[in-house]
Amino acid sequence: MASTWSKITAAGVAVVALGAATAWALTRPDPHPENYWANVGEADLAHGEQLFWAGGCASCHAATGAEGDALKIMSGGRALPSPFGTFHIPNISPDPNAGIGTWTLAQFGNAMTRGVGPGGEHLYPSFPYGSYARMSPKDIGDLFAYLKTLPANSNVAPPHELGFPFNIRMAVGGWKLLYFTDAPRVELASADDKVKRGQYLVEGPGHCGECHTPRNALGGFETGKWLAGGPNPEGKGTIPDITPAGPIGSWSEGDIVNYLETGFTPDYDSAGGSMVEVQKNMAHLPKGDLEAIAAYLKAVPAL
Repeated sequence: MASTWSKITAAGVAVVALGAATAWALTRPDPHPENYWANVGEADLAHGEQLFWAGGCASCHAATGAEGDALKIMSGGRALPSPFGTFHIPNISPDPNAGIGTWTLAQFGNAMTRGVGPGGEHLYPSFPYGSYARMSPKDIGDLFAYLKTLPANSNVAPPHELGFPFNIRMAVGGWKLLYFTDAPRVELASADDKVKRGQYLVEGPGHCGECHTPRNALGGFETGKWLAGGPNPEGKGTIPDITPAGPIGSWSEGDIVNYLETGFTPDYDSAGGSMVEVQKNMAHLPKGDLEAIAAYLKAVPAL
C-alpha cells in the first residue's frame, strides 16, 4: 500500500513540476535575440528627437511642471496611480547610475519593445511597451541615440508601491501571455500609405490607445473597443472616444491636424487635462505625420 501511495505522490509531484515548467516556458521574459539589434545603422538624431516627442517621453519622465529645456531632463520620479498601486516612473537620462547611461541598445530595445528589463526581468505594463512593440529596430536605435545626448540627472525614483499579488513581477508574464501583442490593433478595410503611417504612429510610438481604450479588470484592452474611450486609467475622470463615433467624428482631417498643432478645437475650445501635454508633444511632429494621424483616426471603425 505504501508503495502505491509513493507512486501516486511521485506522479503528482511530476505533474506539478511539468505544469510549473510549462507555465515558466509560456510566461518567462522573452527578449529579442541579440542580432535583432545588430544592423540599425548610423543613428539619425533628428529622427530620434521626433520619436522622443511622438512617444511622449517628457510627459512621464520629466519632472512635474517642467517646461522648455527642462522637458529634456529625463529624471523620472513622477507617481503614476493605478487600480493596482502606484508606479514611480524611472530615470531614463544618460546618468550611469540612476539612469540608462550604461545600457546597451539591446537592453533599451528589449525594454521598449518586449517589456524586458536590463536584468532580464519583466517590466510592468504601466510602461507602454505594448504599444512601443510596433516600433522598428531603426526607430529604437535613433531614439536611444537621441536620449544619450540629453542631460544626465542623478535622481533615483522610489520603488513602486504595489500590494500582493501585483508586486510579483513573474505574474506579469501571465499578463503578457493574455494581452501582449505587436499585431495591428485594428484591421482596416483599405489603407493608403498615409493611413498606414498614421496607424504606425497612433498604435506604436504615440501609444494613444493606452489612455483612449477601455481596460478590463486585469488592465488589458477590452476587445473590440479600440480608441472608444473610457475611465481614465489613472483614476480621475474619463478619456474620450476618438473613433469616428466620438466627439471628433464631425471634425475634418484638417480640424484634427489643427488641434494637434495648436490645441484648439474647431469650436475654439482648447485641450484640457493630460491632453495638454500630449498636444504639446505632438506639435513637434512634421505636419505630414499629423496628417497621417488624422487620416488614420478617420479610418478606424466607429464604435
